[in-house]
Amino acid sequence: MTKMIDIHTAEMSLSDLVSLAMAGTEVILTEGEEPRARLLAVPMKRTAGLHEGAIRMSEDFTAPLPESFWVNGE
Repeated sequence: MTKMIDIHTAEMSLSDLVSLAMAGTEVILTEGEEPRARLLAVPMKRTAGLHEGAIRMSEDFTAPLPESFWVNGE
């Protein structure tokens, strides 16, 4: 979703605009009909272990691959 906001008539505070961007709304600041700036949220840093248990490896994950994997199928 995109929200166009005229910088001369905006009634929203900067913190409201940042909240919109953080919620996923693309905020474009305009001067009349001309776009002047786009406000984007900064991606959050990744946190190790956040989705622990969401992915599992098979028991043979580290086992050698079969020879047929390495041989060109000519």
